[in-house]
Amino acid sequence: MERRHEVQLRRRLARTDLSAVAEVRCALREFLRYRWREESAEVAELLLSELVTNALVHTDHGAVVTVNVTPATLRVEVRDFVTGLPMPYVPNADDGTHGRGLVLVHALADAWGVTAHALGKVVWFELEGEGRT
Repeated sequence: MERRHEVQLRRRLARTDLSAVAEVRCALREFLRYRWREESAEVAELLLSELVTNALVHTDHGAVVTVNVTPATLRVEVRDFVTGLPMPYVPNADDGTHGRGLVLVHALADAWGVTAHALGKVVWFELEGEGRT
């Protein structure tokens, strides 16, 4: 990823603090207000909330959100501190909204993935080409 003209947002979220989902969405919205096109910023908010919710619901150690923006790319990373990669899940009609987070990320992001670390993992996504940095 291009590092020239990169700006960053970073937040640490406490474990099981689901109110942090709305707070980090708001922080992302403000961070992107003059840096990224509104429609793409809304997609980033949605995908961020899905990844943060997953990290807080499925782990006991909180998460760290890092957002990097260049004129060409928006990259959002959500790191948790539990080993093991997320399991693919295909929700059925009876699941309500449960299990759709990674499906949405896959459908809406230009790129996404999971990077394993010695302690935990980073689930990330990228959106391309809409920045004003």
